Amino acid sequence: MTSTTELTDFQSLQGQLRLKILSLYHQAHAGHIGCSLSCVDLMIATLLLRKRDQDTFLLSKGHAAASLYACLNHLGDISDAELATYYHNGTTLPAHPAPNQHKGIPFATGSLGHGLPIGTGIAQASKMLGDGGRVFVLMSDGETNEGTTWEAAHFAMQHQLDNLIILVDKNGLQGFDKTANVLGDTADVRTWKAIGFETVEADGHNVDEILATVDQLTASSNGKPKVLIANTVKGKGVSYMENKLEWHYLPMTEAQYEQACADVNERYLLAQTTQA
Repeated sequence: MTSTTELTDFQSLQGQLRLKILSLYHQAHAGHIGCSLSCVDLMIATLLLRKRDQDTFLLSKGHAAASLYACLNHLGDISDAELATYYHNGTTLPAHPAPNQHKGIPFATGSLGHGLPIGTGIAQASKMLGDGGRVFVLMSDGETNEGTTWEAAHFAMQHQLDNLIILVDKNGLQGFDKTANVLGDTADVRTWKAIGFETVEADGHNVDEILATVDQLTASSNGKPKVLIANTVKGKGVSYMENKLEWHYLPMTEAQYEQACADVNERYLLAQTTQA
């Protein structure tokens, strides 16, 4: 497993993983690119840097599977050879995560609204077993429209699951419109505070800020489940994808892929070299 000391160069890592994600989507000629780029920095902070062996990480927004696969590949849980089979017939790495194939993917996700209920069950089991396990659940802001999300939230409050940390990727876009135009802003900090969650906001692309916020939340054993509302940009890192609804669905042309890689190199990798 990659050690924390090897993951201190956050800007370079953010760029490297984005290039890996873009390569996966390019070779598969598949969509869901924008949502993977909006949440990968949250995965860097939690899955790569803060998850311990006794903890569980669940990608509830399973349509961003390429981000999860890229991160698990970085950790060595998915080999380069396996990663190359993404989206191919017979792969263990389909468009949405499938269970029972990789240690880092304990459940199938992608049908939105199920990740948090599963996560609350795991958190409750860890409390009963006394194993000190924490549960990180990465959700989309659109997913907070789901009724099962709120049933699970109330369950977490009732059972004082302060080992549950919800990460909401709030990029403001879902399905066919801005999230605020569908059912309103159900990823609003005030809503979660009103239920009783310990609730904080952070820049979802600033790994240092995410780490500090996660450390603040996990250090608190006050009986309150936690939620981090991460303000993000759909398509982050690729100029023509940022805040564009169509990149929830579209695949890239060859020219668009080349432009996307150039954008990422300029923003994350070349900038880092220049600063050095």
